[in-house]
Amino acid sequence: MDNDTPKKPVVNHYDDGTASALRSGSDYRKLRFYHRSDVLYQLTQLFCKRYFKKWGDRTVDQMVQAARSTKQNIVEGSIDGRTSMESEIKLLGIARGSNGELLEDYQDYLKCFGLPLWQQEHPRYQPMLNYCREHWKWEDFKELLPRLDAVEMANMAICLCHQVDSALEKYLERKDREFTTQGGIRERMTAARLDQRASQRAIIDRQQQEIEALKREIARLKSLLNKSQLENLD
Repeated sequence: MDNDTPKKPVVNHYDDGTASALRSGSDYRKLRFYHRSDVLYQLTQLFCKRYFKKWGDRTVDQMVQAARSTKQNIVEGSIDGRTSMESEIKLLGIARGSNGELLEDYQDYLKCFGLPLWQQEHPRYQPMLNYCREHWKWEDFKELLPRLDAVEMANMAICLCHQVDSALEKYLERKDREFTTQGGIRERMTAARLDQRASQRAIIDRQQQEIEALKREIARLKSLLNKSQLENLD
């Protein structure tokens, strides 16, 4: 079957069985790229405080805001996604754009000061890449970052930016496929209403069957009672 074939939206239910038009949504706290974006935000604040004192506030504000925008739009997109997948996709796209802006700032810093961008042939590249792959929470970087110099911090930030971008790209594709095959809030509202009506019809049908069964049982008992009364007359 073609993966792009439209699918019926998955309808969630409340504890009492009532159909819901809301999606389950994604818990951003379970997303590794969210945690890496948090590391980038903390790293960027520390980096700017150390190395941009003579540059003025404009560069600092731009970098810190780009890092914050990445993280906050992931959070907002995850929350808004319960009601609107369109909003979630849009906000995740903004997060990816902000992350790209931050990546460019770190690369520009290295170029401006003639500092090396670590690539595969650099002896420090693979150990750094491995560490960033195996660790993604702020607690894993909190004690490490104060010991790094500008080159190390910038290259680690660049590595994290690439990882966040790759993860966001895949996540956005997944959300896009989900939207194009299942639709948005309007389709979910329609599906929820139809599901609720079907549930109500099922309840009515079950109750009707129970009523008919009770009627048959009453008729049977009446027949037995009449038979018993006739036998007593004899």
